[in-house]
Amino acid sequence: MIRRTVLEWNMLPYGKGKAEIPPDIVDGLMTVADASDIPDVLRYERHGLRAGSVVGIIVALGVELEILPKIESLEQHGTQASDSIRSRLVHMLAVVLDMTVDGGDLAHMGTQDETLLEVVIRLFVRRLCEAVRRGLPRRYVEQADDLPALRGRLDAIRQFSVLAVSPQKLACRYDVLGCDTPLNQIMKAVVGRLLQLARATDNQKRLRELACIYADVSPVPVAALRWDAVTVDRTTARWTTLIELAHRLLHKPYQTTSNGATQGFSLLFDMNVLFEKYIAYWLRVALEGTGLHVVVQGGGDYALYTPPDNRGVFLTIPDILIKCDDKIVQIIDTKWKRLARQKNDPRQGVKQADIYQMMAYGRIYDCPHLMLLYPHHAGLGGDLVRNLHHIARHAGPDVLEIATVNLSDNNAGLLHRLRQLCDVA
Repeated sequence: MIRRTVLEWNMLPYGKGKAEIPPDIVDGLMTVADASDIPDVLRYERHGLRAGSVVGIIVALGVELEILPKIESLEQHGTQASDSIRSRLVHMLAVVLDMTVDGGDLAHMGTQDETLLEVVIRLFVRRLCEAVRRGLPRRYVEQADDLPALRGRLDAIRQFSVLAVSPQKLACRYDVLGCDTPLNQIMKAVVGRLLQLARATDNQKRLRELACIYADVSPVPVAALRWDAVTVDRTTARWTTLIELAHRLLHKPYQTTSNGATQGFSLLFDMNVLFEKYIAYWLRVALEGTGLHVVVQGGGDYALYTPPDNRGVFLTIPDILIKCDDKIVQIIDTKWKRLARQKNDPRQGVKQADIYQMMAYGRIYDCPHLMLLYPHHAGLGGDLVRNLHHIARHAGPDVLEIATVNLSDNNAGLLHRLRQLCDVA
């Protein structure tokens, strides 16, 4: 198995070296990548294969490609930087997917065989083991059978038609409490998929144990799984996160063999979405007890209203709204981009369209405090960025801030920074 790592937006050159991708396996990777719902995961270039603004894993026949977020430069810091970035990404995924990460999960991060895929498998398997210890979810499933004694209720139509000449049998319809449910069928399918992908010994062992636990559950092809039949109630609430991740792990496998064996797999995340959800999660934690609360992807007001019926056009959905009661006191848009130093570029690499968009948000939602929030990186120096700009006039009441957060900081440091940015520290 050929394993390669590349940073988002970077190019992996063609070739036979350890930091290159053999040209004869590129088509397999591209086919799997193109099957993803995220556009432009990879693209051909003259001298290599370039990654887009996504992170995750792509597995094709004989090759595994890991795409990591572009925070630091692998060229400058080597494999230690790669391990550090991978650890940060795992923490971000764990927060967004509601998966607990401890030291044991990252203990093998620097080993040769440990990849992002193995870490994600380990997180999922541990969460699934915790869930099944409380017992597999069960529900009543309707059964129909011809029995010598009545069980449940009589199926009169079948009794007086099909069984009219067999009065010794009764057409029964009854409910049986069992574990052969759509939810368990989905989890069994995930376990089977991960058994094909896992290479770490501890992952393989736990997956085999889980396969035994699900032995009485009917195997169902991935395409036939009944996702719409899965109901989450108070008895199955602990499965919500597992269902979400299971959907990602089973979604659109690429198949090439005549018997349907999976020859490709991808688990990909849009970094713009991941960064937004990660910041929103920690903002909620940071603002607890302050009287402020966070609304993600809220708003919903239109930029323009057309008479005479005042029909709205150009819907606006800011990333994050900070509210005090019902009043919006701050609007934050997260940007997964590399900010430039102000002394090198007065605009700091901020797009003009982003500025105009934030000014529109301020007008539409009557909010004087706007912020564009970026990830900090080594090229900006050691001090976090928080630059204040007055909108339209000198010393006006409306301000737009350009700020950064350090994703490598510990939880306490990140919470303190977010409180500072919301002026509640």
